[in-house]
Amino acid sequence: MTTVRLPLFPLNSVLFPGLVLPLNVFEERYRAMMRELLKTGDDEPRRFAVVAIRDGREVAPTAPGLPDQTAVPERGPAAGFGADPIQAFHRVGCVADAATIREREDGSFEVLATGTSRVRLLSVDSSGPFLTAELEELPEDAGDGAGALAEGVLRAFRAYQKRLAGARERSLTGADLPDEPSVVSYLVAAAAVLDIPAKQRLLQAPDTATRLAEELKLLRTETAVIRHLPSLPAVDLTRAPTSPN
Repeated sequence: MTTVRLPLFPLNSVLFPGLVLPLNVFEERYRAMMRELLKTGDDEPRRFAVVAIRDGREVAPTAPGLPDQTAVPERGPAAGFGADPIQAFHRVGCVADAATIREREDGSFEVLATGTSRVRLLSVDSSGPFLTAELEELPEDAGDGAGALAEGVLRAFRAYQKRLAGARERSLTGADLPDEPSVVSYLVAAAAVLDIPAKQRLLQAPDTATRLAEELKLLRTETAVIRHLPSLPAVDLTRAPTSPN
């Protein structure tokens, strides 16, 4: 088992390998994380881990009204995540490589990172200025029939996109779609309009074929649902407060 210790950035979203992650970093704990990452040489990756929040707040309460009128101010790297932070997070996440970290005049940061590989969360350390985690690197196994499943998922995804036309400002064209099974599986998982639990199940699938098979079911179901709905639901709006991250 290969393990690594990295800074931990919990979000109300799921990051997949190969996908771009823009971040607006304004809380002090994450500013400290970015300052530490900037100490890494330009020729080395500036890596941190992203995990989806299962139970907790992406932005810690700092005053009444932020994020709600009854909030009690919290401080520290684990603010908003309870006494045992690991319990607040999904256990499979993704390593992110920060290609751009730009500090603004007010001390906040504009970050552009890319997901690289899946990891399993083993432990969380809240003793420093930001959360760190011990992580187990997860291999991406193809599984049985991944190639044929990828072809089926691409066809289903194109049909799904046609149903989404007009409901979203941007959709992927046929030219944008890859053909490598694992890349297909992650791209479709990220692009489909699904809630966090569904995306998390796709991220932690044991292999590419299993993920693709699940996506095929989901795409067919979602396409059928969209066909009979006048508009699409905003799947995340009722789950958590809006965050600039």
